Amino acid sequence: MPDKKPVNLEKSLADLESLVEELENGDLPLEKAMKKFEEGIKLTRSCQSALKDAEQKVEILLKSAGGEESLQNFDEP
Repeated sequence: MPDKKPVNLEKSLADLESLVEELENGDLPLEKAMKKFEEGIKLTRSCQSALKDAEQKVEILLKSAGGEESLQNFDEP
């Protein structure tokens, strides 16, 4: 299994925001818009993966520090 290249989350989010602005502008030909959309999907997936990895690392750190009982779901008020 090849090693994953680390994702620069801030840069990826900025790139994604730029892509969204370009697509929302509506001035792109369909072929270019589709390529931009595909690029946006790839960026979204890499950002989601990076966030999931970070969440897992935080959870491991909390568990190893004896803070397992303090873990809470973000969905709960």
